[in-house]
Amino acid sequence: MPMFSVEYTYAEGAATVRDEHRPAHREFLGALHESGDLLFVGPFTDGSGAALMVVAGDETAARALLAPDPFAAADAIETVTVREWKQVYGPF
Repeated sequence: MPMFSVEYTYAEGAATVRDEHRPAHREFLGALHESGDLLFVGPFTDGSGAALMVVAGDETAARALLAPDPFAAADAIETVTVREWKQVYGPF
């Protein structure tokens, strides 16, 4: 199954919104990780966004997998960049 590198860029001034919705956001991502659809996720230390690695059939499916993210529903994410990724070395 293809893997996709996903980058969230957070909306300007949305830190309070992210704080408010973080528990639901983490619950959502935790469920994706438990199911095997999300390989890893974490925020950039500068607070600008986050990196995710998902497993999906194609880019459309990868975007659909993340569409219900509570951060997206709260307009805390400005852009979502999705690119298919091919591992050469590593744990996946």
